Amino acid sequence: MTHSARDLLRTTTAALAPDPEANPLVPRIAAGTAPRATLAALALEQTWVIPADRRAFEHLAVRSAAADPEAAAFFTALAQGEALAGEHLAAFTRASSSERASYEPLPGCQAYPAYVAWLALNAAPADVVLALTANFSAWGGYCATIATALREHYGFTDEACAFFDFFAEPSPDLDRLATAAVQAALDAGRLDEKRARTYGRLLQTYEAMFWDALSATP
Repeated sequence: MTHSARDLLRTTTAALAPDPEANPLVPRIAAGTAPRATLAALALEQTWVIPADRRAFEHLAVRSAAADPEAAAFFTALAQGEALAGEHLAAFTRASSSERASYEPLPGCQAYPAYVAWLALNAAPADVVLALTANFSAWGGYCATIATALREHYGFTDEACAFFDFFAEPSPDLDRLATAAVQAALDAGRLDEKRARTYGRLLQTYEAMFWDALSATP
């Protein structure tokens, strides 16, 4: 693998990295001051996000299978990861909330998966690979912080924290697949870096909306 794809992934991730002080909720969870009702809302919002993202990634894998097999492999791995994350999420949801049937999702939290679905329908798959990979870096850091806080301040079990542990762990295989997909697109001249950064910027903005909306829950 040549170095250019890795460079592009690294520089794009750095350029789109959110201000670490901008997230209003994760520091409160880290300090143990976020109410348990907010943790319940986090779990219940994710019960909408995870299956939606899984289906979007499956659609992207199908769209790219013939012309862009490297991107298809990346999206297939993402979809499989979302399926596993959904299994872990069930334990966190059971531990934090008993109101799933009556819960009404927040628009600010569901803007992110709605945009991922838009990308699945409209964007060039290679551009989505770059945008998503840049976005995942911040999400993984948030999950690592939350996993620690749930154990230290809220008494959650390892089983209940497994959802956040899953996303907090680096994935060398996913990094390899992303690098291969970006490199193939660069070699074929079908990667629009400017558009991919626009997609990444919007993903980061919608993720910020997710945390803002949760932070405002009573």
